Amino acid sequence: MKSLKKQRRIQVIFIISLALVVSFALTWYASRDAFQFFRAPSEIAESPPSSAEIFRIGGLVEEGTLVRDQGETITFRVTDGGASVPVAYTGVLPDLFGEGEGMVGTGRLIDGTFQATEILARHDETYMPAEVIDALKEQGVYQDPNAEIGTN
Repeated sequence: MKSLKKQRRIQVIFIISLALVVSFALTWYASRDAFQFFRAPSEIAESPPSSAEIFRIGGLVEEGTLVRDQGETITFRVTDGGASVPVAYTGVLPDLFGEGEGMVGTGRLIDGTFQATEILARHDETYMPAEVIDALKEQGVYQDPNAEIGTN
């Protein structure tokens, strides 16, 4: 009788352990695309990601590159001052989106062009995402919009 209780206890512990491992594996598998890494244009130029990887890109919309085609596709280049990456997006852009403005896009790099599925722009005239500020500071081109302008 004593060995039967011990055997049952071992079976229960094994089943619970197996259930925990299976639930962890299923959770990890289901959420693997949910983790999107931010990359600056300079990082993409140095080591381009695979076309299967979904990631976020951020920087400033390069002046003179915003082209609105006849259809819904919009093309432009995003830069961090060190490199620029061509971007293609099909859809409606945010109201505050424009040349020289900060943006963050989600998508993948296909044949050297970032195919965006989502474009985010700053939500007011002074806001810029922290990732974009860090990337611009790294390239030495960030200018704080709140800094006082020196006068003589």
